[in-house]
Amino acid sequence: MSGNVYIIGAAMTKFGKYLDRSIKCLTGESLQGVLRDAGVGKKDIEAAWFSNTGWGMNQFQHCIRGQVALSANGLEKIPMTNVENACASGSTALHGAWTAVKAGLYDCVLAIGTEKTYSEDRALMMKGFMSGTDVEFTTQYIEAIKKQARAKAEARAAAFDTETGKDKSKSSHSVFMDFYAMGAREHMKKFGTTQRQLAVIASKAHNNSTLNPYAQYTFPQTVEEVMTDYEVAYPLTRGMCSPVGDGSAAVIICSEKFLKAHATIRAIRIRASVLKSGSWTNTDISRRAAKTAYEMAALGPSDIGIAEVHDATAFGELHQTEQLGFCPEGEGGPFAESGATALSGRLPVNPSGGFISRGHAIGASGLAQIYELATQLRGEAGPRQVPLPRIALSENGGGTIGLMEAAMCIHILSIS
Repeated sequence: MSGNVYIIGAAMTKFGKYLDRSIKCLTGESLQGVLRDAGVGKKDIEAAWFSNTGWGMNQFQHCIRGQVALSANGLEKIPMTNVENACASGSTALHGAWTAVKAGLYDCVLAIGTEKTYSEDRALMMKGFMSGTDVEFTTQYIEAIKKQARAKAEARAAAFDTETGKDKSKSSHSVFMDFYAMGAREHMKKFGTTQRQLAVIASKAHNNSTLNPYAQYTFPQTVEEVMTDYEVAYPLTRGMCSPVGDGSAAVIICSEKFLKAHATIRAIRIRASVLKSGSWTNTDISRRAAKTAYEMAALGPSDIGIAEVHDATAFGELHQTEQLGFCPEGEGGPFAESGATALSGRLPVNPSGGFISRGHAIGASGLAQIYELATQLRGEAGPRQVPLPRIALSENGGGTIGLMEAAMCIHILSIS
């Protein structure tokens, strides 16, 4: 294996809902941004990994998505690998790029992810999320949920507002929200976790995002506002769940050899890059991935100074803080409620606002996490800057197999 691998450039677009912007357009924005941040040109990029999950389904652009999106922005001829790994696609692209540089195949490569998740066709949008599961199994699960919903017809009727003529009950949502809600209810039953503790996590995310110009949501929310928002799937309210959105993020990584020839004090070392897959028979993917990452980096949970974790819902963050070893199992709720994961806490988690507020543009989300951590380690995060972080961790899961993620990437970064 070759020597150390470094991030020398990171960039992202503002996440949002862009019906009038194309994949090519969003890709071009993050590509130009990352080249500028790294101080290199397109001629320096030897290979690229392009992450996207929905372009084929939504516009039939299958097979050569990266070649299409990147050639439209003047990057062509080099080897390109198209990556699709559900919500872990962006971090999987980075893992692929890291593997190639670590193996000595290339000295300077690009990992870039772009997604247009939002659609006015909600049925198509929800099918996109469903594709990150075992579709046969999920179809059966949804039918069971529909039967339960029909049994609650009277309650839904009570939610109808006769003055406005509008239904006040929950709107349609992805099947993943039901999976997260089921996990949250089990955790509450087993450990005494409360809905308020989930609201604390969500409120933190919303308040952090007000300090992030690239976040999709930039409005604050109190714990009470999160709790009284409409119910998506108990105990999850809308304020506890990530929005649907679009965006792009990119990272340029390089070898020690390249770094010596292009010296910069802003380089971030990738101490560990790990990709694992889930299982129908056990639920330990996070612990397995974390164990491998910590061993690779020769570090432990207590060494991590800042983290970005997969919080498609507030329960996602709670669960991952436990699984990653930041607190004992069952204590994720009190851990968050204590303020430990706040910007001023001993282990700030999701300073960007996380998926809940920064947004979740699926193919770009894992790389957006890396952008945030690189920005924090460089001391360039402005009003959301965490004091003197030296070691950072990102955790990004994708899809569902059994009761847990189908894919998961963990990266550990440091300033030296």
